[in-house]
Amino acid sequence: MTSDGSDYDVAIVGGSISGAGTATILLRERPDLRVLIVEKSAAFGRGVGESTVEVSAYYLSHVLELSRHLNEEHLVKHGMRFWFANDATRTLDQCSEIGNRYQLRVPTYQVDRARLNEEVLRRAVARGAALWREAHVVSVELNDGGTQRLTVQRGADTTTVGARWVIDGSGPAALLARRNGWWQANTAHPVSAIWARFRGVRDWDEADLRRRNPSFGNATFTLRCNATNHLTGDGWWAWLIPLRGGDVSVGVVFDERRVEFPIDGALGERLKEFLLAHPAGREILGEAAFVEGDVHRRRNLAYRTTRFAGDGFALVGDAAAFMDPLYSPGLDWVSYTSSVAADLVLAQRRGEDVAPRLERLNRQLAQSYDRWFEALYRDKYEYLGEFDLMRIAFQLDVGLYYFGVASEPYRRGPEAFLEPMFSQPSSRPFFRFMRFYNRRLAAIARSRRARHALGRHNSGERAILNGFTFARSSVLKLGRAFVQWGRLELEEWRLRASEGPSRDAANS
Repeated sequence: MTSDGSDYDVAIVGGSISGAGTATILLRERPDLRVLIVEKSAAFGRGVGESTVEVSAYYLSHVLELSRHLNEEHLVKHGMRFWFANDATRTLDQCSEIGNRYQLRVPTYQVDRARLNEEVLRRAVARGAALWREAHVVSVELNDGGTQRLTVQRGADTTTVGARWVIDGSGPAALLARRNGWWQANTAHPVSAIWARFRGVRDWDEADLRRRNPSFGNATFTLRCNATNHLTGDGWWAWLIPLRGGDVSVGVVFDERRVEFPIDGALGERLKEFLLAHPAGREILGEAAFVEGDVHRRRNLAYRTTRFAGDGFALVGDAAAFMDPLYSPGLDWVSYTSSVAADLVLAQRRGEDVAPRLERLNRQLAQSYDRWFEALYRDKYEYLGEFDLMRIAFQLDVGLYYFGVASEPYRRGPEAFLEPMFSQPSSRPFFRFMRFYNRRLAAIARSRRARHALGRHNSGERAILNGFTFARSSVLKLGRAFVQWGRLELEEWRLRASEGPSRDAANS
């Protein structure tokens, strides 16, 4: 049966956090808006993006008002940790480690995305959004400045609805970008991911590990178990994220140019086999088992659209772009894109000319993605497996994130989300500096690889950091990283001169 549905002011494709979050912002500002959410699933599955950082935690708690839900249904996160190994490393306590000494000053969370998505969608509906669930968007007809037409399959019925605005929150399916030829793979960053949920994962903080190595146990005053733990190697890294209820999200991300992932056997078995080759993985995952039916793979992980919005549509979250899960930026991106999309719709509803706003939005989001990638992720996988290089990068990356990005919403409120990261002229020097040190560290790693000298510091060293705050005095902590960088450059120059290209060293 085919029928004409009632018109809406806004039709949102996808009911997860990017789509339902946008609906929440719109309906809080304009409760009279007629908002339709079209969600294909009967119930959300456990997606990735389970670790929040400071910006997205602010968005979830202060913008979407989820503080109580986060504390009741999810876990408080205890920072990030990195584990390194080389041929001399045999056990977890021998791995070199980077991590925080204390609990973070700013709240962050480890979230079960199925629970989180359901809660955000429930609240959007409670605010007045209409929900069509187990509904599939067959087509979207875009009309600049006019009525957008969506054809939706609901069981045996096909319904056509009109809406002044369409918000694409369809995730990696990227409905509008793919169907209109805007989707563009980031070929400079060919990374793939494989992930699953595991049960029976060993506790990082158990007494036996502390007994066997007192320095390991006394090095930090927070919980390693509640952290996002990263295992690292040459061209790859893996995450271990605890979830409420005992399951642990485990995944590996690798540069396809540098890593050949095992091809024989079930995908979950291959994932576990790959991670057991790392001493930390062997000790923590040795007795664990992946959950059958919850093993996933995604290629072409990095991409973006060439157009983010028009007079009648906007793309939010993963429907607009995705970069890399290292440092957990996915929900930060949701925070920015959902905020600017809602602001665009609200401006049009106030009768404003949206053309200048559209021009600025498309320019800023494209610039934000490109600079974010260049500053943090281009060639990062060259040195991810090197303890001393990542120690410098981690301090600089996190310190500058605190001073220039995470502090903004806490100082200015939600309007900070209307200025995406690296989109303002004042951010240009920081972007250039971050791009510079990232390139230098990648170049050092390439030089080591050519000399067969990777992994020299990957065993028996610890960088346990006191962490950053939003206080201006905290910027002085970056001095330590600068000193380490200077010493590293001098040491590398001496080693290159003394070793030559053929000397062997430990490989990571």
